[in-house]
Amino acid sequence: MASTEGCSLALSFIEDAPSAVDLPALVDTYSTLLFRIANSVLRSRTEAEDVVQDVFIRVLEHRLSLPMVRDMRVWLIRIAWNLALDRKRRKRPAQLDEAFADSLASATMPADTAMEEAQRFRSVLREIERLPKAERHVLLLSAIEELGTTEIAAVLRRSESAVRALLSRPRARLRERLEERPQPKEGGKAR
Repeated sequence: MASTEGCSLALSFIEDAPSAVDLPALVDTYSTLLFRIANSVLRSRTEAEDVVQDVFIRVLEHRLSLPMVRDMRVWLIRIAWNLALDRKRRKRPAQLDEAFADSLASATMPADTAMEEAQRFRSVLREIERLPKAERHVLLLSAIEELGTTEIAAVLRRSESAVRALLSRPRARLRERLEERPQPKEGGKAR
């Protein structure tokens, strides 16, 4: 991934800086997870890569206080999540990125099946965007890397019971909305 290479270059410039944390190991361990989180929010590969680089720039800026971070994974996820949300607010895309939905469909499927799958993903993504912000955020974090309730609560700084409540409502709402939609018939045409 390009973001890992960029971070490695940046890390090489600060070799003389004191730090108790192995920064290259952090990049290797977390860059893929952070990319998926940013990409789920931004739906843009290049924007997500920029967010990952920005996360590790923040790590470099706070390298002296890293030993005090209790849960590095949650801390990094929170930074990536907030940076991605900030970018999304600034960009305000008019519509969902079609390429994102297409990228979710398997490349190993036959073309017609992949097209149907991409269309289903687009429908789900549209419905997710219609959810209230708090519910949408909890749902996205739950789906990414299957973060648990405790981790989601730490990332969003909410109680675990609030996260559980926020998770149950959007799942039920999505299920209901998606079942209401006409499903494509075998020939790919809607009923």
